[in-house]
Amino acid sequence: MRFLNSIILISLSAILACTGPSPEQFVFSDLDSTDGLSGKKEYLASPFTAAGDRVYLIGHQDGTFPDLGWHVDGEMGGIWLHPIKLMDGFTASVGINEQTFCLNNAESFTNYPFSNVLKFPISEAGIEVERLHFVPDGKEGMVILFKVKNVDNSEKKLRFDFNAYVDLMPVWLGERTGMLDNPDEITFDEQTNTFTGKDQGNDWYVVWGSAEGLVLSPSEKDNCSMSPKGKGTNAGFGIELMLPASTEQIIPIYISGSTESEIKAMETLADLRNNLQEDWTAKRNRYKTLQQSAQITIPDKELQKAFEWVKYNTDWLVRDVPGMGRGFGAGLQDYPWFFGVDSEYTIQGLITTGRKDLVYSTLDLIHNLSEKANGNGRIIHEVSTNGAVFNPGNINETPQWASTVWEVYRWTGDRELLEKYFPSIEKGLHWLLSANDKDGNLLADGYGMMEIHGLESEMIDVAVYSQKAFADAAKMAEILGKNELAKSYQQTAAALAEKINADFWVAKFGSYADFIGTAEDALHLIEGAIIRADTLNKPWAVAELQATKAKLSTLPKDQKQGFVLYHNWVVNTPMETGVADPEKAKIALETGRKYTNPFGVFVTGIDRDESAENEDGAFTGSKMFSYTGAVMTLPTGVSAIGENNYGNPDGALDYLKRMTRSFGFALPGSIYEVSPDYGMFTQAWNMYSYAVPIVTQFFGIRPDAGNKVIYIRPQMPSTWEEASIQKVQIGDNLISLSYVDKSGVRSIEVEQSQSKWGISIEIPESYTKVKILGKEVSSDTKDGYRRILMTGKKVRVEVSK
Repeated sequence: MRFLNSIILISLSAILACTGPSPEQFVFSDLDSTDGLSGKKEYLASPFTAAGDRVYLIGHQDGTFPDLGWHVDGEMGGIWLHPIKLMDGFTASVGINEQTFCLNNAESFTNYPFSNVLKFPISEAGIEVERLHFVPDGKEGMVILFKVKNVDNSEKKLRFDFNAYVDLMPVWLGERTGMLDNPDEITFDEQTNTFTGKDQGNDWYVVWGSAEGLVLSPSEKDNCSMSPKGKGTNAGFGIELMLPASTEQIIPIYISGSTESEIKAMETLADLRNNLQEDWTAKRNRYKTLQQSAQITIPDKELQKAFEWVKYNTDWLVRDVPGMGRGFGAGLQDYPWFFGVDSEYTIQGLITTGRKDLVYSTLDLIHNLSEKANGNGRIIHEVSTNGAVFNPGNINETPQWASTVWEVYRWTGDRELLEKYFPSIEKGLHWLLSANDKDGNLLADGYGMMEIHGLESEMIDVAVYSQKAFADAAKMAEILGKNELAKSYQQTAAALAEKINADFWVAKFGSYADFIGTAEDALHLIEGAIIRADTLNKPWAVAELQATKAKLSTLPKDQKQGFVLYHNWVVNTPMETGVADPEKAKIALETGRKYTNPFGVFVTGIDRDESAENEDGAFTGSKMFSYTGAVMTLPTGVSAIGENNYGNPDGALDYLKRMTRSFGFALPGSIYEVSPDYGMFTQAWNMYSYAVPIVTQFFGIRPDAGNKVIYIRPQMPSTWEEASIQKVQIGDNLISLSYVDKSGVRSIEVEQSQSKWGISIEIPESYTKVKILGKEVSSDTKDGYRRILMTGKKVRVEVSK
């Protein structure tokens, strides 16, 4: 290790003083007026992020930077500028009266939508330090502010030390594109008063410094050492402060990086120094827009808060990578890069919250990566930020792409979007059945959402998402004038719907099958399932599986049928898409409720036992990262959507409440991938699990933007007498909706910015009296609903029985 330290034997008062509040003071004062969420002391030794679209920081809430993650073992934390890492982290300390206090044991952590603050009370020295992180939009750098307070009644002389641990290294799979890690070196430039770290074999740079005017000179000292993995090195500086009683000083640290040149990193550093207040204000205003878009007011305030923060969580995951494009990663800390299926789920929720910009850029990114890697319509599964494809695509991702594009079209009415992506959809659906359906029964073989070794037969989720894809592609083809293709697609969709409800249905278990395969396939898989259940001490599952094994032994080895072995969450996908027959759906939804705990739905049902009802504490995972025994937000959201599709919003609300128990459990303002505190500490597809049930089902907003009609069919939980949603963007229209259901009268009011759009309000036919502007009117009835079609800036309907 190489240690550099700069000791400044002057007061900062003159340097940082100005006629008005400094940008650094402005940031702290502005944050005081922002609602933050406080962390739990028992989770201070767990991760958080301060994120921008180019740079993000990951450390622990206590102020430390331990080795984190498994994709690149121990290297997933620190400061990243994809496709490279800049730093493992940093240390800081305060020295007073010959004592040194390391800032690595924060007493509290507060998370804000786009910033975070750690507090370090040092009562024995009469001082307190706050550490704030901020990453501006669109810039290859970040700002860290240390506010040192003298909380005593006497003047204090103290020294602040900061030490940066550089580790310039490539992202996961870097070696596939010639990105090879080399030892780093650090230099100091007296003219610019900045430190520069460089990878000795690449043009990868990180630059850092403090306030302008500080004359820094290197020396060897490090008060609070770290021992990170890798080929990095470290350097630091110190500043002496004179603090009168009850005063404070803010010490800024600016960090920037580049994959091109030191000059570019230096330009970014100057930009950060000169524009802190403007950058902060711009990001604050943008997050205010996020908050106000699709803003809900509902009786369940914790659910309301969770939905608001899921919008922020998704924004933390945005990665803008030069040469690749702009999209969102799947989750932090180990999945910061791009995924097909994670994007497909997330986009369907994201489009309801007004993020057309991010939806379009992510669609473009996934499409381009898939075309480059496959060229046949197959959608990629996982791509690192250096462009290296790890998995060219699981079978489910290609049909889900078609449905995702269709959903975005429904919300935007953008015909050019269909024209752009339909050729890849057409290629993809051809590939789906021509390359993966050996027996020609329309059921593609291969891995779907469940990546259990060997479980790659005819999977239920692949069949369900294929059915929806052909149905959605038929609508797109018709819009584009491809009538014969539309007819063919619709016939395939109808045939698949019949197969799903006939061949996949297993009446004995009251469930759709995990997969269709031969008895020999099932016998092979059942051995692994028994070992898994036995290892997890699930005797009921072992007994059930052994009984199934005994029955399978009597069947011809090549006989194909549906098998229920794992009770995987994907058996609920027929209800998620609505393809399940109503009677089967009712039975299957009831069965699905058995495989839950207080946080939601088990990924693999055989992992559950009777004790699951009381499993409301931390998740105990294996030493090696694994999803065994996991309850996840995506399966829980899928079940909520299924309950709503078949008329049970109270059941959907129950799932959402279970999921929301994980909100802020470990990281305030975030929901872990595995409930409540395991895996990724923030996860993109949570947007799907919240937005779809709330926006499109509870509030019932179902747009047809292409025809400038918005269908509204509220389906509220029975306990919600009042609810509203504001600023929902649909095409060029902006709508707000309020719902009141009291004293036997239900009123629905919709305001829209485009008065000529049609608003079709749909209410159950059991409401026989319909009033518009106080006058009773007649209405059409279809599929058990009365439909009232109106236009105008504001429409209001009152109904009663």
